[in-house]
Amino acid sequence: MPETPTAPGPSPGHSLVRVAAIGDVHATTAAKGQWRDTFAELSQIADVLCLCGDLTNLGAKPEAEVLAEDLRACSIPVMAVLGNHDYHAGKPEEVERTLCDAGVKFLEDEVHLVKGVGFAGVKGFCGGFDGRMLGAFGEPAIKAFVQEALDQALRLEHALHTLETERSVVILHYAPITETLVGEAEAIFPFLGSSRLAETIDRFEGVRAVFHGHAHHGVYEGRTRKGIPVYNVAVPVPKPGGKAYALIEV
Repeated sequence: MPETPTAPGPSPGHSLVRVAAIGDVHATTAAKGQWRDTFAELSQIADVLCLCGDLTNLGAKPEAEVLAEDLRACSIPVMAVLGNHDYHAGKPEEVERTLCDAGVKFLEDEVHLVKGVGFAGVKGFCGGFDGRMLGAFGEPAIKAFVQEALDQALRLEHALHTLETERSVVILHYAPITETLVGEAEAIFPFLGSSRLAETIDRFEGVRAVFHGHAHHGVYEGRTRKGIPVYNVAVPVPKPGGKAYALIEV
C-alpha cells in the first residue's frame, strides 16, 4: 500500500486517525453491489469513511437503497453530506433517511466525533471565488441564489463552533477553492463552489483537512489561503495509490 498522506498532526499523546473519503459514487439501481468491495476494504484500513455528496445519481430512493445495501459491508463509522444530484428528484429527505437507516451519520445539522477527531460538514453551494463572487444585487432570484451560498457558509461556521476538539475534518460537496478545480472549464468554476466556504474554514484553528467532490475533472489536492489541505475526492479524480477513494491520517 502506498504511504498514507498525513495532515498536520495531533499533539503528543493523541493517536492519528485514518480518514477515508470518496465523493460522487452516483449509486444507481443498475449497478447493485458496485461499492460493496470498496467499503469492505476500507473497513480494514480506515477508522472512518466520509461520503462527499452525490450519493445517488438522480436522488431516487431506490438508488439510495442500493447504496445502503453496499454500506452493509462497511464496519466503520460513516459520515456524509448530500450533493446536488441527491436533490434532483425533490426528495432529498428520503435519500438521507434511507442511508441513516443504514447507519450513515449526516453532518448537515449535527457534528460527530471519532477517536477525538471532530467531523462537520454541509453540502455547500455555488457562487464563485475570491474577488469574483456573485453579489446579492438585482433580481430576487439572484439574491436568493447568493443567500443560499451564505446560508451554507453560516451553517458550517455554526457546526465548527460547536466542535470542541483539537482536530477537525470538514466534509463538503461543492469546492471551497479553485485549485482543486483545475481541469474543469474555467467558465463553470462559479457553479462548482464558493470561496465563502474556505473563508469560514480558515477562521478555525483545528481544521486539519477538507474533503469535497462535484468537480469530476478537477485535481486531487490544493490548500486554502491559510494552508489547510483540501482534497477533491470525486470518484473520477486520480488519487494517490490509484484508488477511487482518498486515505489520509489526521
